[in-house]
Amino acid sequence: MEKAKLIIVDAEGHIAGRLSSHIAKLLLKGDKVIVVNAKKVLLSGSRRSIINEYLERLEISSAVNPRHGPFHPRRPDTILNKMVRGMLPIRKAKGLEAFKRLKVYVGIPEQYKSFQKTKFEDAMPKKPLSFYLTLHELASKLGWKGD
Repeated sequence: MEKAKLIIVDAEGHIAGRLSSHIAKLLLKGDKVIVVNAKKVLLSGSRRSIINEYLERLEISSAVNPRHGPFHPRRPDTILNKMVRGMLPIRKAKGLEAFKRLKVYVGIPEQYKSFQKTKFEDAMPKKPLSFYLTLHELASKLGWKGD
């Protein structure tokens, strides 16, 4: 088996679902993937329906004790993390190992600024950017108080 590569993905301007599937494939191949600029990822669809869908999801909690979960992500990096997790066979050993090789950051940490960053051309938007909602906008509507 070949040595695992470190791949740093600049997520700025990518569509979330297409980006997540590329990342999931890289993780299952055995590569370590670091995603930067998660707050600039785009979601396609109607702004109102996306926000309402996520707000409805926040209402779901345990009937016995809400502290038992489920826990809903509000930060852009954790939302993207959960999207990628949904594309991995997380209940199998290979999926869990793959998920452990993923790191997602809201901005660009100092240690990764000098690295070569990967972009996926087929994950870029085809329409003008006004048709899309960023994860930063969504997270702020869900109650995230980040920058």
